[in-house]
Amino acid sequence: MALTGIQIFKLLPKTNCKECGVPTCLAFAMNLASGKAELDTCPYVSDEAREKLSEASAPPIRPVPLGQGVRKTITGGETVLYRHEKTFFNPTILAGTVKSDIDAAELEKDLKIYNAFQYERVGLNLRPELIALKDTGAGAEKFAACAKIIAETSEFNLVLMTEDMDVMTAGVEASGFKRPLLYAATEANVDAMGALAKDNDLPLAVKADSVEALIPLTEKLTGMGLKDLVIDSGAREIKQALEDQVAIRRAALKAGNKALGFPTITFPSEMASGLDMETLIAGMFVAKYGGIVVLSDFKAESLFPLLLERLNIFTDPQRPMTVTEGIFPINNPDENSPVVVTTNFALTYFIVSGEIEASKVPTWLLIKDSEGLSVLTAWAAGKFGGDDVGTFVKKCGITDKIKHTELIIPGYAAAIAGDVEEELPGWTITVGPREAAHLPAFLKTKV
Repeated sequence: MALTGIQIFKLLPKTNCKECGVPTCLAFAMNLASGKAELDTCPYVSDEAREKLSEASAPPIRPVPLGQGVRKTITGGETVLYRHEKTFFNPTILAGTVKSDIDAAELEKDLKIYNAFQYERVGLNLRPELIALKDTGAGAEKFAACAKIIAETSEFNLVLMTEDMDVMTAGVEASGFKRPLLYAATEANVDAMGALAKDNDLPLAVKADSVEALIPLTEKLTGMGLKDLVIDSGAREIKQALEDQVAIRRAALKAGNKALGFPTITFPSEMASGLDMETLIAGMFVAKYGGIVVLSDFKAESLFPLLLERLNIFTDPQRPMTVTEGIFPINNPDENSPVVVTTNFALTYFIVSGEIEASKVPTWLLIKDSEGLSVLTAWAAGKFGGDDVGTFVKKCGITDKIKHTELIIPGYAAAIAGDVEEELPGWTITVGPREAAHLPAFLKTKV
């Protein structure tokens, strides 16, 4: 953030109203300066101060919204070079390429396949977001027809890829309501492409032959009033492309270079001849630091690992993924069904619940809040102790749903069995398997 806590404090109303959640305006200012608070939580800040503070607190890499509808997304908005410093915010967007000379029937068939590429992981729906429609010289009418089909018949948003202004204009007319990204403004067409993007309020990609050559183009476009820009250094050799990604990110974050403070678009599709290498290159850009990664096609064997990598990298490392504490019935349990307890770490929950579901044994799964820690880690940290587990079992309401008094605890938490028995007199505490994969066989011995 450009302003210090004291500088921010001078712009605040100094009412010490506490409505922002902290006792004083000075404390709130310090939280703003360190990125621990949002300006909107102060109800009394003036419009003038809000404008100054909003500009000062804007991320060094501009967040650029793309598209409309269910797959509307944002790229950019990052504030750190390494995610452990804070976190990464807006996941890399994955795009598949469609050529404008494709037959309409084949396009519709492909879109149905692409729409089905959705994977559930730890309760999240993982899917790609964009189709990059690439002009192959089939003409403006054909390009517009393809853009219209994609915009109207699929969930996907668009990247319109052409440097021909007539073709781009036709594409915008056909699909502008989906807010497509225009690719790309170059030194040769920057005025015309910038005017088209501005007139239609659309995001615009900027392409040059190097990182340095991007600067005058982005400065010219921002001078025209365009803010939602995506940049491409033009490198299509792997080593140079990676160096450019790092150089752009460092220039924006460390040197405060506003001319390079925009998300990037990368093209593994133009850097490899085979799917395996293309996927590896795409994985590199997901990690460092592609805002948009354009693939030659969507294939499950390529897309799924990239989506998982993206999920792992853009999950906040300082805040474990959790599920809500409570009782989860699996396979329609009744009053005689076994009761299993574990922690609320999301991955633990989905692995355990998946194995229970696969066993087809009706089971009550109790999820205790452990601040998002796994079983062994939670036990070591004192978040999954016997007293706590016993108290949770008594208060969660499971006793109203069952007639027996047997509780199955995780194998890795066997040490808490005695403490749980003390907290739950009359209960039988059974130590379950250490590995979730052994749960189905174990549960079948209980019915």
